[in-house]
Amino acid sequence: MSLKYLFLLTNKGRDIILNKKNHMTIIIPVYNEIESLERLIKVLKEYLQQSKNKSKVLFIDDGSSDGSITKIKTVCSQDPLFTYIKFKKNQGLSSAIKAGIDHCDTPLLGYMDADLQTTPFDFDTLLEDIALYDAVIGYRAKRKDTLSKKIQSKFANKIRRSLIDDGIIDTGCPLKVMKTDIAKRLPFFDGMHRFIPALILLENGTIKQIEVQHFEREEGESKFNIFNRSIRPLQDLFAYRWMKNRYIHYEIEEHNLHENR
Repeated sequence: MSLKYLFLLTNKGRDIILNKKNHMTIIIPVYNEIESLERLIKVLKEYLQQSKNKSKVLFIDDGSSDGSITKIKTVCSQDPLFTYIKFKKNQGLSSAIKAGIDHCDTPLLGYMDADLQTTPFDFDTLLEDIALYDAVIGYRAKRKDTLSKKIQSKFANKIRRSLIDDGIIDTGCPLKVMKTDIAKRLPFFDGMHRFIPALILLENGTIKQIEVQHFEREEGESKFNIFNRSIRPLQDLFAYRWMKNRYIHYEIEEHNLHENR
């Protein structure tokens, strides 16, 4: 295949994906982020207005108790590009992401956290390569976290690489763009949000990693601690290894399923 033909094919595929109305749903889990929501909504509106890529937003309120849902309902009632799902009670980040994926009706889905330590404007950078990959994910080369959080993340990533070695630079970076069809095929379990790239690879998917911006948290408090950043992820690593060794793959050579219809 010539480079010229590949270029035309790539751009045609990109046009098919990106030129649809609301081609991407941005999934944003929210749990007690009342202090961050006003600025988050403002930045999201700016992104939706300025971006050449047509997107919409889906908030998943994970049983917040601080009034977050009130702000979410307000913007959703005022702007049709904003929608929400509210859990009856707190279910955890993995459940929130799964609900977002289950209710995504666009060819692509994006994922970011509500704390604005990453910016939706970097979605456009990730989208430039999505026609060639099943997922394009960010990594934070210049972290703006506290020293303790950096140490915990470095320790956790080192253990992760030693146990599963999936080649992912920064598995904790929330900024991701995925093709919805492969996202809906991923096996889900509590803690799966830590393994989204690895699960895509289990499905024989392709991934590209791109550096994205990272910012200090300006409002609210982190929901992570030494337990859910170190001990629980270690337990999930062994669960993932168990599943990877038993994951089912098959290829159909031929069939006659439609001959008698």
